Amino acid sequence: MSDRGRTKVLEVDRLTKHFGQAKALDDISFDIAEGEILAVVGESGSGKSTLARTILGLLDATAGEVRYRGTNLLTLDRRRMRQTRQHIQMIFQDPYASLHPRRRVHELVSEPWRVHRGVVERPQWRSRVAELLDQVGLPQSYADYYPARLSGGERQRVAIARALALAPDFLILDEPVSALDVSIQAQVIKLLMTLQLQFGFTAMFISHDLALVRLIASRVIVMYRGQIVESGDTRAIFEAPAHDYTRLLLSSSPSLEGPSAVESR
Repeated sequence: MSDRGRTKVLEVDRLTKHFGQAKALDDISFDIAEGEILAVVGESGSGKSTLARTILGLLDATAGEVRYRGTNLLTLDRRRMRQTRQHIQMIFQDPYASLHPRRRVHELVSEPWRVHRGVVERPQWRSRVAELLDQVGLPQSYADYYPARLSGGERQRVAIARALALAPDFLILDEPVSALDVSIQAQVIKLLMTLQLQFGFTAMFISHDLALVRLIASRVIVMYRGQIVESGDTRAIFEAPAHDYTRLLLSSSPSLEGPSAVESR
């Protein structure tokens, strides 16, 4: 079955976000099918991260709807939104900023269970943390480490483990490897691809690295100044872009001059 025939996990309908007179998001509409990885690309300032944060309710929308499995997230009260966030998780760009430096790894990974009580009973927290660390390729002994003892790639693996702690079915990946060295980027991307195949979660992958987008996403939307200027099948857009801005992105991306770091490993 094609992605278009699957259940819609997320439907964004005419989403708009203004900061004063500036339109950060201007009438954005798209959907993501179950099990699909949709990429969002565009230069800095195009609205990619604003889109992610507005979908999650971290920023208030000016207009429009964001429907998760048919429920408009923008109309939920705080309690219901907290319940829904059990199923929607985000992995942020900077693993150095997203992990509290004074909390050990087992505290960081188990943090979602303190908010969403009953998902994992407290006596099972340590064993479940050990399972999650194993899934992201980290030794169980890391559970007692502080983030300062970890490399950037290891920190991002901890962030991924924390995101998976609630067994979400929708992940927003906001430039999840851009702060890492190229060789480490490859390892983390391969891990995310493996986990997606294993658990079947749906994902929105925000990135400026077009080689990574070509590798992992089935569809792509191209954003420019808060608008979607092109969208469709990833291969079709990369081989025959219809919009001038998309052609500019492709022609100016050094990562497309040869095989990507992931493909070469």
